[in-house]
Amino acid sequence: MFEKILRVFHIKDLRKKIFFVLAMLAVFRLIAVIPIPGIDADKLESFFSGNQFFGLMNVFTGGAMSRMSIALLGLGHFITPPIIM
Repeated sequence: MFEKILRVFHIKDLRKKIFFVLAMLAVFRLIAVIPIPGIDADKLESFFSGNQFFGLMNVFTGGAMSRMSIALLGLGHFITPPIIM
């Protein structure tokens, strides 16, 4: 199994694509940590813990709604509806 994985990295084009995807995932995770300025995190956390529906929506977004991150503004409305449907 490990031989097949190592063989994938010997192909230059495939290796570049894999590293690009890993880099984009790292960038997205960094952006997902940055909160939107002016949001009270304590009130937002209590809102999501007290409301069952929005708590479930928070689970679908990977916790981005409870942190109200910058990534939620740009990607949340593209990712969440297909998951719910």
